[in-house]
Amino acid sequence: MESPSLNRRRFLAATSALGLSAAAGFASFQPPKRKAQIAITLDLEMSREYPRRDIREWDFEKGNLDQPTKDYAVEAGRIVREAGGVLHYFCVARVLEQRDVQWLQDLKTAGHPIGNHTYDHVNVLARKPEETQFRFQRSPWLVKGKSAEEIIRENIRLCTTAMEQRLGFKPDGFRTPGGFSNGLADRPDVQQLLVDCGFTWISGKYPAHATGKPKEEPTDEVYASIVKAQADAQPFAYPSKLIEVPMSPISDVGAFRTNYWKREWFLKAIGLGVDWAIRTGSTYDFLAHPSCLVVEDPEFETIRMICRKVKEAGDRAEIVGLDRLAARAG
Repeated sequence: MESPSLNRRRFLAATSALGLSAAAGFASFQPPKRKAQIAITLDLEMSREYPRRDIREWDFEKGNLDQPTKDYAVEAGRIVREAGGVLHYFCVARVLEQRDVQWLQDLKTAGHPIGNHTYDHVNVLARKPEETQFRFQRSPWLVKGKSAEEIIRENIRLCTTAMEQRLGFKPDGFRTPGGFSNGLADRPDVQQLLVDCGFTWISGKYPAHATGKPKEEPTDEVYASIVKAQADAQPFAYPSKLIEVPMSPISDVGAFRTNYWKREWFLKAIGLGVDWAIRTGSTYDFLAHPSCLVVEDPEFETIRMICRKVKEAGDRAEIVGLDRLAARAG
């Protein structure tokens, strides 16, 4: 028969071993990684210097989409839908003054969300009336007697009203014309304005990143900077409870128009960003403009590449609208 002291030593040894085993198991436990959510978004607006570098008149007619731009937007939606996802569009509502808007209604019927991008593509951070939009510099009588805040609020409201009356549905989210490195963090007044306009989430932050020298191939450091910026492009809530769904660098306009990149450089940058999101179970918000891509990427190589990467990821990734990304911060 064993002595009481021996029994006690064996009991302590056994419980100590169990404790170490449990601790080791706890240390090695990793919570399941979230599925990566990839959004493909197109801002439905005209871009200066497209389709030719000498064109700047679009600054005054941002919503007056030409046919090639509309055709590109529609085909992009078909490609993404065929891949099992949706494409999130943002509408500059002046396009709704055009005779035919059936193409937009068809996109909605196909399941693609369409958000508010203001009526005239106004700068929501403007503090002076003349800073809100080029159109109002040329035609100041359109906003005579109004403050910048009144112009911005009315432009957002007009877009929503136009969508409801001409298209028959409300906007799905809001994207600021232009992206801001700090989002709306320094403008609680604009946050509140958007909340007052009925929005629970917006897309307005565009993280800073390196781009290299124009017309020169990006260095490894530039690509690394773009990938690093993805961590700063994850959804979050402002103190006002308004949710921010940032845009993921690099945009097509930033790459092609501003820095004169070649398509293969752009494809590499976007591919690296999507790969990062899939690897880390994060979000990715591809920002582009059909008025730019119809010239720079006429065969939809970028959108097809994103769809292919998501398909290859299997159940680790999905293509969704920005409302799904916003839900992560809710």
